[in-house]
Amino acid sequence: MRVILPMPGNEAMAEALARSLGAELGVLSWRRFPDSEAYVRIVSDVRDKRIDVVCTLANPDPQVVTLLFAAATARERGADGVHLIAPYLAYMRQDASFAPGEAVSAVHFARLLSQVFDSVISIDPHLHRIGDLEDIFSVPTRVGRAAPLLGDWIAQNLDAPLIIGPDQESEQWVAEVALRAGAPYVVARKQRLSDHQVRIELPDLTRWSGRRPVLVDDIVSSGQTMIETTRHLAACGMAKPYCLAIHAVFAPKVFDNLALLTERVVTTDTIAHPSNAISVLDTLARLIEPSGCGKSTLISLVAGQSSRRFQRERA
Repeated sequence: MRVILPMPGNEAMAEALARSLGAELGVLSWRRFPDSEAYVRIVSDVRDKRIDVVCTLANPDPQVVTLLFAAATARERGADGVHLIAPYLAYMRQDASFAPGEAVSAVHFARLLSQVFDSVISIDPHLHRIGDLEDIFSVPTRVGRAAPLLGDWIAQNLDAPLIIGPDQESEQWVAEVALRAGAPYVVARKQRLSDHQVRIELPDLTRWSGRRPVLVDDIVSSGQTMIETTRHLAACGMAKPYCLAIHAVFAPKVFDNLALLTERVVTTDTIAHPSNAISVLDTLARLIEPSGCGKSTLISLVAGQSSRRFQRERA
C-alpha cells in the first residue's frame, strides 16, 4: 500500500498523484506555535505502508524543518520506507566553493535529505558542475526531464518560433526543446555580474526576423536573464517573446515585470504559480514505482515526436 503525503502547499499535486497512481492520499496536520516553532502530526495510518512525501522546495528554509519532522515521524510510526517527491529541489546552485569558507550547499543539503529519506525524485535539478544527483546523494535518485514538455507546448501553441537559450552551457538542453518544437534555435552569451545583474550578448538574428522569439530556461528566479534578453530583442525589432521556464521560482515582482515585457510567461507546475500551463504530473507518475527507485535513473517523455523540420543555428 502506498500513501501520498502532502506537505503544506503541495495538496493539489499530491491529490493528482494519488489519483493517477491509485494510492491513498495521506493527511498531515500542521501549524506554528506562537514562537514560530512547527507542530507536525501525521493523521493517516502509515504502518507497513510506503510513504511518498510531496514537497516542492521553493522557498525552502521555512519548509525544511517541517519536512524532516514529517519524515522522521512517518518512520517512527512504522512506515515501510519514506521517500521524497520534490518537483523542485532547492540548494543545488551552490555546487562548489569559490571563496574560502563558502558552504557548498548542494552537498550539505543532499546529505541532510539522505539521512531521512530512502529515495528522492525530482524534475530537472539545477546542476552545473555536479554531473548527477547520485554524486551528492547517498540514497537512490530519479530525475524527470521537462525539456520535451516545453518543446511540445511550443509546437502545439506557437507558429514559426525561434528558440533562444540563456547561455552556451544550456545549448544541449535548448537543442532538445527546439528539436521537439520543430524550430531553429540560438543561444546567447551571458556574463553574470551579480545575483541581480547579467550582461547578455545575442547573435545576429536578421535571418530570423519573421519568427516569434521564445526564451527558455530551467529556472526563473531574479529574471534578469530573460529581462535583459527581452530588451535586446526589442532593440533588434523582434516581436515580444514568449518566456518558458521549468521552475517558477520568481523573486518578488519578477513575474509582474516579465509579464509587462513579454507576450506570455509559461511555466510547468513543479512550483504552483499562476503562470503554470505545462503539467509534470505524468512525468512524476512514471518515476514513482512500487518497487522503489533505482539509482540515478533518468526519465524523459519522448512520445509524439514533432514532424516539423528541425533547423539548427549556432550562436
